[in-house]
Amino acid sequence: MPRVRPALMAILASLPALCGTAKAQTARPVLLRHATVIDGTGQPAQVDTDILIENGHIAATGHKLKPPAHASVLDLSGASVLPGLISDHSHVGQVSGTRNGAENYTRANILAELAQYERYGVTTVVALGLNRSPLFDDLRHEQHAGLNPGSDLFGVDQGIGAPDGVPPENMFHIGSDQVFRPTTPAETRAAVDRMVNEGTDLIKLWVDDFRNGVPGAHPLPKMRPAIYRAAIAQAHARGKRVAAHIHDLADARALVAAGVDILAHGVRDRPIDPALINAMRAQGTGYIATLSLDEAGYIFAEHPEWLDDPFLSFGLSPALRQQFADPAWRARTLAAPLTAAAHRALAMNMQNLMAVYRAGIPVGFGTDSGATPVRIPGFAEHREVRLSIMAGLTPLQAITLATGDAAHLMHLTDRGTIAPGQWADLLVVQGNPTVEPAALDRIRQVWHRGQPVTGPLPGQSSAGK
Repeated sequence: MPRVRPALMAILASLPALCGTAKAQTARPVLLRHATVIDGTGQPAQVDTDILIENGHIAATGHKLKPPAHASVLDLSGASVLPGLISDHSHVGQVSGTRNGAENYTRANILAELAQYERYGVTTVVALGLNRSPLFDDLRHEQHAGLNPGSDLFGVDQGIGAPDGVPPENMFHIGSDQVFRPTTPAETRAAVDRMVNEGTDLIKLWVDDFRNGVPGAHPLPKMRPAIYRAAIAQAHARGKRVAAHIHDLADARALVAAGVDILAHGVRDRPIDPALINAMRAQGTGYIATLSLDEAGYIFAEHPEWLDDPFLSFGLSPALRQQFADPAWRARTLAAPLTAAAHRALAMNMQNLMAVYRAGIPVGFGTDSGATPVRIPGFAEHREVRLSIMAGLTPLQAITLATGDAAHLMHLTDRGTIAPGQWADLLVVQGNPTVEPAALDRIRQVWHRGQPVTGPLPGQSSAGK
C-alpha cells in the first residue's frame, strides 16, 4: 500500500481532536433510557439510569433525562451499559486461520480483526509490536479518525527482541522488518529513534528465553541487560514509555530496576515478592497479567463442547473451528508438556495478579490476543474478565480493570468511563454482569463513537466469520 502523503497524514492526525467523524457529528442525539450503568470507575452499578449521546460523545448521564428535540430514545430496561472494553496488550495482522506468518500483515486482515474486536465490544486495541510501517502507522491514524469500521488502534511499531531469540521467527514466521534485533547499545538507540520518529505510542521489548516453564526446554538467547537498559534510557529520553514481555520473576526484577514502565505479561514462574512490589510502587510500574494467554493453549482441547456456544463460534474461522473439532489435535495438545506448564503458569499468574492488585500497583487489561490463532480477538477479552474473577477480583473490579483501569494505564483520558465528555464507546449486555458475570457475554448492542455497530454480534448468530 502506498504511504499516505505527509500533508494528508497531518490532517488525519488532527481529526480525533475535532470530535470524531462527520457521521458522528451530524447524527441525531440518542437517549438510552432505564439502563443499569457500570461506569468504569469502580463505583457500584447505577440502576434506572439514562445516557445521552451527542456528537459521538456522552453528553449527560442521570435519572429521567429530558431528550433533546429530534433525539432517538431507546429503552434499555433489563440491560446494563458499560464502557467499551480496552485491550492494553493485543496484536494485529499476525494470524489467518490456523497459521501465523508475515503474509498475514495486510490492510484487509487487520481491518477484519479490528471489526471482530469491535463486535465483541472491545472498542480500543493496543497492538504491542510486530507491526510494519508505514501500514501500521497509517491505520492508527485512520482508526483514530474513524475512517474505517472497527476498534480504535494504538500500539508499538516493530519492537525490539534478541538476535535469534524471542519472538522466534521460525515459530511465528515473522518478517525481519517486523522486529528489530540490535546487537549493540548504539543499534538499540537507533531502533528506538526510528520507532519514535514513525510515531509509535510505546516501545516494546521481548526479554524472555521462551522456556515457558517446561522442564528441560531449550532456552532461546535472551536480551542482554546492556540492550534493554539502552532501549529504556533512549525511550525515556524521547518521551516514550517501555512495555516488556516477561515470564519469570528474575526478569521482572531486572527490568523494573532498569526503569521499565509496564510489565506486559504477568510473572508466571514464582510468587511476586514484597521487594518487587515495593520497587514497582516506587516508580509507578504498570502490570498487565494476560491470564488468558496460557489458558488459550489448552482450553479449547479440554472443552470441545464450547464449539456449540455461538459466542465462541462467532470468532472462529472455518479452519480454526475444524482444528478445535479434531480429536487428534485435542489429544496432542493435552499430552504436550507445554499444557501442564501452562496450567501451572495460569495458577501462578492468578496469584500474582491478586498480589499486585491488592498492593495498589497500576494494573491494566490485556490478553495477547491475535498473537497466535488460539488467542481469539474479542473472545479472549471476555475470557480474561472471567479469569480475573476466578483469580479473586469481584465482577465489578474485573470490569473496571477492562475499562477505566485499562484506559488509565495507557494514558487514554477520553474513554474507559461513562461520563460527560467521554467518547460514547459502550457495550450493552442483557442482565447485570456485576451480579452475574455470564451476562457480559450476552451482548445486545455495541456503540462506538456514538454510532451503533450494525450487523450480527457474538451470541446473536451461529455463523462464523
